[in-house]
Amino acid sequence: MSGETITLYEAIGGDQTIRALVRRFYQLMDELPEARNCRAIHPADLSGSEHKLYEYLTGYLGGPPIYIEKYGHPRLRSRHFGAAIGVAERDEWLLCFSRALTDTVTNPKLREIIWPPIERLAHHMQNREEQA
Repeated sequence: MSGETITLYEAIGGDQTIRALVRRFYQLMDELPEARNCRAIHPADLSGSEHKLYEYLTGYLGGPPIYIEKYGHPRLRSRHFGAAIGVAERDEWLLCFSRALTDTVTNPKLREIIWPPIERLAHHMQNREEQA
């Protein structure tokens, strides 16, 4: 494998790791009291959300582009515009993702590569300012 480039998807363990990451993310969202605002803007049944995040992250991290093949361009901000995403919801989402990432991706260097664009994405998704 010397000199061969691999994707983040492959480096973290592919499908199995993406599934574990997404499962852990929503498990944390359901369990952590400090994620209650983020959880409240999601449907009672998280299975659809879990499946779409799995499809999105698979392509986002360099695996098969299954989300785009099914739904077209992600347009994540517009797809989430119906959910009021403020600072609390954004930060709680990041808390869950950070913990899920730590729990499922064992290599700290890979986590360091994955985290900044995920953090930027979460900030981009915020669609409301906090009341003064």
